[in-house]
Amino acid sequence: MFSPPIREKPMSDNDQNQNPPSESELLQVRREKLDLLREKGIDPFGGRFVTTHEIGELKADFIEETPVRIAGRIVSRRDMGKSQFFDIADARGRIQCYLNLKGVGEEAYEIFTKMLDLGDWIGIEGETFTTKVGEPTVKATSFTVLSKSMRPLPDKFHGVSDREIKYRQRYLDLISNQESTDIFLKRSQMLSEIRRFLEDRGFLEVETPMMQDVPGGAAASPFETHHNALSMDMYLRIAPELYLKRLLVGGFTKIFELNRNFRNEGISRRHNPEFTMLEAYWAYADFPTMADMVEEMVCHLAEKFCGGLQIEHKDEEGNLLRTINLKRPWKRESYRDLIKKVDPKWFDYTDDERKAKSRELGVDASDDMEDYEVTQQIFEKLIEEKTFDPCFVTHVPKELVPLAKQNTEDDSVVDVYELIINGQEISPGYSELNDPHVQRDRLEEQAGEEIQKIDEDFLLALEHGMPPAGGIGIGIDRLVMMLTGAPTIRDVVLFPQLKRKM
Repeated sequence: MFSPPIREKPMSDNDQNQNPPSESELLQVRREKLDLLREKGIDPFGGRFVTTHEIGELKADFIEETPVRIAGRIVSRRDMGKSQFFDIADARGRIQCYLNLKGVGEEAYEIFTKMLDLGDWIGIEGETFTTKVGEPTVKATSFTVLSKSMRPLPDKFHGVSDREIKYRQRYLDLISNQESTDIFLKRSQMLSEIRRFLEDRGFLEVETPMMQDVPGGAAASPFETHHNALSMDMYLRIAPELYLKRLLVGGFTKIFELNRNFRNEGISRRHNPEFTMLEAYWAYADFPTMADMVEEMVCHLAEKFCGGLQIEHKDEEGNLLRTINLKRPWKRESYRDLIKKVDPKWFDYTDDERKAKSRELGVDASDDMEDYEVTQQIFEKLIEEKTFDPCFVTHVPKELVPLAKQNTEDDSVVDVYELIINGQEISPGYSELNDPHVQRDRLEEQAGEEIQKIDEDFLLALEHGMPPAGGIGIGIDRLVMMLTGAPTIRDVVLFPQLKRKM
């Protein structure tokens, strides 16, 4: 029998190699196996392979003596001499397969044992059976090489523990860390369920421009670009709000967009410059109506995908940090009342006294801060970051939310909620401002000397009449963090922004 010059040991979970080969030696071995496959007339990078089942579906609904054609990556193997037990897997599942010399023939058996490695993709044709120990298995009668892996997989016992590799080479993380794969499967399923949830309630999904000539809808620093054909500077959107409201003017009464936004700002555990946001608008509704809908939606997602309303959060060592309780009804409390819990006399102080008091409480307050900014610092550091169970914080200062309707009983605040869970804002919701004159005043005050940043086309649309409406935003990345227990936003974004590797 022909034996190729293999220096890398045949793949096996039972190997105990005390002197592992270097990376360059392993790569050379795989190149030699690649050449051997080609010498045998086998395309190492295959083509179309018709499957009858997805691996996860076959495992979940396993029936013995079923003819099957499945495909996946070889992730483990047990060498039994004249037979092989091995597992193939993809993102949705893993299943054991069995192959023996008698069943596939001498040449095919040699190819499998001496020219294939852990990490290679293969197609299997065979029949299902259950082993003596009760393991669902596919007995292979033939196999097809689909893609030769030229580099070894990460160590199966330790996976990818280096966070730099985990985020920069996400594919290695997904191959070796099932927890990561599960998070991204849940994220995808949650997005689909959010769409169904809203569509079942009569909402229409729409799309608005990602490139805008005036960035609006939030106070944030945009990414700038240039449109050559139009010979004009443009911006990646920081929010879709002003375009969605144009659609309310146009007569749409229930709309939503699952959108990508871009903000040229810091990167942190809770921030990525490119992020996913849900925005939805409901004509004739208000912010309490929208809060009710968000509460129902988040609880629905938790019960469907997280096993209930108790969400455990752990540290990197697996120790329990806290359990978030999503049981309804969620607490609703005004911004002002929460600030008073920090200091009952806060709103009796002068501006200078508030700055001095904030420093006394360990919160930075520079001399050039506006009074409402000092209060907001107190809120963020001493209330928001310490609030883990859901709380709708209502009626915030009007300076913070220039696109929301002013409260009729207290003109210093707006009819808004900010939903805080797990120490961060998950969702804002407004009774939307639809008075074009008040809206112009608010935007001019926000813009200050940079008056050219006001979106005049949006104001023109408002002058044609926008119905009263409730609106929401939900940070999808933060929502998935909260529901899955992920410690950082990078764990729920497939390809987070990273500094270029030098």
